[in-house]
Amino acid sequence: MIDPRYDFQLLLEGEDLDEDDINDYIRSHFEGEELLVVGDDELIKLHFHTNKPYEVLEYMMSLGEVYDIVVEDMDRQSRGLKG
Repeated sequence: MIDPRYDFQLLLEGEDLDEDDINDYIRSHFEGEELLVVGDDELIKLHFHTNKPYEVLEYMMSLGEVYDIVVEDMDRQSRGLKG
């Protein structure tokens, strides 16, 4: 089994967003790897490998409007199945 299992991506739209603050919060509060938080004060792209994408989603929803959510199961993909 691949660990962490899920490749999680989303876009966050809001006001006064700070990619460094978001990055630091996720690193200190959620387990995972391959974190990428990029954007500006109005739009952030998140990419993260984690076993609990729903926890990160809840945090991101508290910051603004979340859309284009993608959760891919990398374990299924490694077995040749749709993720």
